[in-house]
Amino acid sequence: MNLFWQHSSVGKARRSALMNQRPRCIWLTGLSGAGKSTLANSLEKELHSAGRFVYVLDGDNVRHGLNRDLGFSAVDRDENIRRVAEVARLMVDAGLIVMVAFISPFRAQRDAARALFDSGEFVEIFVDATLARCEQRDTKGLYAKARQGLISDFTGLDSPYEPPLAPELHLKTDQFSVVQCLSEITEFIREGA
Repeated sequence: MNLFWQHSSVGKARRSALMNQRPRCIWLTGLSGAGKSTLANSLEKELHSAGRFVYVLDGDNVRHGLNRDLGFSAVDRDENIRRVAEVARLMVDAGLIVMVAFISPFRAQRDAARALFDSGEFVEIFVDATLARCEQRDTKGLYAKARQGLISDFTGLDSPYEPPLAPELHLKTDQFSVVQCLSEITEFIREGA
């Protein structure tokens, strides 16, 4: 291939210094209904109110645009996560704090995403709730459709979810409130700032 990386004349360090923040990728993983989007949106609001430059990449939203050409086969799911990780890397390079709220069920996917970032820039958060609790929260009716056979290879039912082995944070959203979980995330970010 005749492709060469074009280095920026400004660079991540200068962009983040201008924004007065440490750029990061906050990667929220867990079953559908565990609370990933809720936490990502709450964190975005809180950090924005504190003057931080932030953005949320949400699984459903990205599939409306960037990844609308992808289905839900194993290959397409891997490509979905690969593309999102690359976009998040570019956003971190731009100096932003980006929250990624994707089921991202496989450790290999998340490890590949982590490998794109400098040390300390990737924060994996396991948003953990029991399957029963996730089904109770299912406002989209996806679990019911999957149980009726209308959706196949649904993560947590007939497709596996591999929990992180050593996430930076493990939040049990079926035991603690959004406010409590958000407090843990912001404290972690503050300590590592």
